[in-house]
Amino acid sequence: MRKLLNTLFVTQSDVYLSLDGDNIVLVKEKEKLGRLPLHNLEGIVTFGYTGASPALMGYCAERNISIAFLTKNGRFLARVIGKSKGNVLLRKKQYQLSEDEVNSVRISRNFIVGKVYNNKWMIERMTRNYPLRIDVDKFKTTSKQLSLILDEIKQCEDLESLRGWEGQAAIVYNKVFDSMILQQKDVFSFRLRTRRPPLDNVNAMLSFAYTLLANDTSAALETVGLDAYVGFMHQDRPGRASLALDIMEELRGVLADKFVLSLINRKEVTEDSFLKKENGAVIMTEEARKKFLKSWQMKKQETITHPFLGEKISWGLVPYAQSLLLARYLRGDLDEYPPFLWK
Repeated sequence: MRKLLNTLFVTQSDVYLSLDGDNIVLVKEKEKLGRLPLHNLEGIVTFGYTGASPALMGYCAERNISIAFLTKNGRFLARVIGKSKGNVLLRKKQYQLSEDEVNSVRISRNFIVGKVYNNKWMIERMTRNYPLRIDVDKFKTTSKQLSLILDEIKQCEDLESLRGWEGQAAIVYNKVFDSMILQQKDVFSFRLRTRRPPLDNVNAMLSFAYTLLANDTSAALETVGLDAYVGFMHQDRPGRASLALDIMEELRGVLADKFVLSLINRKEVTEDSFLKKENGAVIMTEEARKKFLKSWQMKKQETITHPFLGEKISWGLVPYAQSLLLARYLRGDLDEYPPFLWK
């Protein structure tokens, strides 16, 4: 299994990244702010528009260290990666299956089965852990509804139906999401998912977490030799990492949503962590982003037992494990792609 190294997050928007030997140097207005050895890094994520030197990008590309450029508010802009070193036969198989709806549905079904199953067990855990703080009957009803939808998803034979049931599952799940917020209810509430832009504190954090997860998943797919931009459920769109969006469906709730809920319920974020712009968009303050990223890195280091592999791995390696399993399926080593089923 791949070793989980560090990701460098550069949160100041006016910092330029340059190369000095085998080190990355952070420069602001001609002043050096920091210097770090690159051999300890697996990725660099920078917020803002100042940029990076061609020498640094070339060095990182040769050594499979990705550089992701985000706006200061966390919206993905671009990602620099090196030459594709994956097996050409594996990618040709990926492209072939992505053009065939029967095979695309077969793979996509398991992505969505994983997503709905994990959301269902998030709800079940809430009823077990907090029976005095939530409406248990409401949560039990929601769990049963998701079980029925799971049965329908397993029978889907076309992508349109699959997307329809996935949408229904999301509606059911979102109806109880606000009830999983147990602290700071006067500041944090969830009514519906808003993306561009996020219109409340919870959506601002969800969008940020999904961006980070998508970046990690894209890097994982490229590492095992797959093309992160050619998906099975998410259709090809210029600039969109469609396969990364496919794979991360299984992890949205159980990793990103749970992480956001934990920050709220542990009071690691507060009302002062957010700013509201004139157009209604809500963004995190720079200090809040730093805390968020530090906690995200700590979360990625926590270990779990992978439900299919039976190995203890960190949460940060789950996208790599799922990418590896997908590659094995495409090569014919597995009869079916095994989704990540958390319980």
